[in-house]
Amino acid sequence: MKRVVFITGGSSGIGKSIGEFLSEKGYTVYGTSRNPQRVTGSKFPLVALDVRDPATIKSAVAEVIEKEGRLDVLINNAGVGITGPLEEIPADEIKNNFETNVFGPIEVMKAVMPQMREQKSGLIINVTSIAGYMGLPYRSVYSASKGALELITEGLRMEVKGFGITITNIAPGDFATNIAAGRYHAPLVKGSPYETPYGNTLNMMNEHVDGGSNPLEMAEAVYSIMKDPNPKVHYKVGAFMQKFSIVLKRLLPDKVYEKLLMNHYKL
Repeated sequence: MKRVVFITGGSSGIGKSIGEFLSEKGYTVYGTSRNPQRVTGSKFPLVALDVRDPATIKSAVAEVIEKEGRLDVLINNAGVGITGPLEEIPADEIKNNFETNVFGPIEVMKAVMPQMREQKSGLIINVTSIAGYMGLPYRSVYSASKGALELITEGLRMEVKGFGITITNIAPGDFATNIAAGRYHAPLVKGSPYETPYGNTLNMMNEHVDGGSNPLEMAEAVYSIMKDPNPKVHYKVGAFMQKFSIVLKRLLPDKVYEKLLMNHYKL
């Protein structure tokens, strides 16, 4: 029996790469998009879902279960970036980021777990970020939302283990996708005290994404996790220094690590 995989945010970027890779490996894959009718050339079916709208989550999950009779793997990939000085980011944008990156994934997990519990098996892979392991300048909101999903996964993993459900995190670094175009950028304000440092950091962040790794690496990592009968709690995928930065944060005194980050971002 083919395992049925459900990927949120499957119309582009990392989600699309994962979906195509798993389809080629013989899995039955469903992706989601807020507007699937606008997506052309998808190699796997897309169902309508907006992670900020619980009604669409329930409808999409029910549609897949009705068609396939089961749901084996959830890849909670949908997310959105956000940058800017915290002082200048509108509250509505901060709320939208947490709705998309934290509350949405929670609601998707809630929607699939009854079916997985009935099956006595299931795997949930939450796509977080290496940025979720540290507070980054001008990305504090993004770091906080992804860090929150990491910790939710840790706790929930223990709650559902007895039902045969396994939950894990996979944290990507910078990948060459369209995430930079889709994220919310607080505008550079002429005369703002943050104008120069934020502008310089914004340029650096966009360069990192443009020069990022191939999303195929994430697809291969997800495939490897799916084949593992006993997945770890955390996985990191990306350039060596990005992954090593997590090790340094654990080893170095806080102020030393902070100084390293400030030097990196030229602050």
